[in-house]
Amino acid sequence: LHLLAFIDDTHYRRRILTKLNRGEGRQRLARKCFHGQRGERRQRYGEGQEDQLGALGLVVNVLVLWNTRYMDAALNYLHSQGLETKLEDVARLSPLTDKHFNVLGRHHFTVTEPILRGKLRPLRNPDAPEKFL
Repeated sequence: LHLLAFIDDTHYRRRILTKLNRGEGRQRLARKCFHGQRGERRQRYGEGQEDQLGALGLVVNVLVLWNTRYMDAALNYLHSQGLETKLEDVARLSPLTDKHFNVLGRHHFTVTEPILRGKLRPLRNPDAPEKFL
């Protein structure tokens, strides 16, 4: 029955493909984070592998949370400016994007007072030139 519904119903196929793409997006983000040891699990024992995969899951979840908070802030900003956002466009957004994350190198963080109080960084102006430090 599932196969017949999949063949016959275009909306059903589209929903399934959307879910598959999101699952693949999470795997892509995890692969980007898991670059050490050539992306291979090197622990011999189950507990070591569980620790390694648990840490990877935590990092991926933090990145998804970061993206979600800033996507929400961007949508709220658009609403405050009186710009219309269509629900079907918002439904296509995914917090699994990774192009703005740099997982290589050493990182130094200076946390400003507003961020310590729970505020978000200012949103980037899409018309401004890119600045990378």
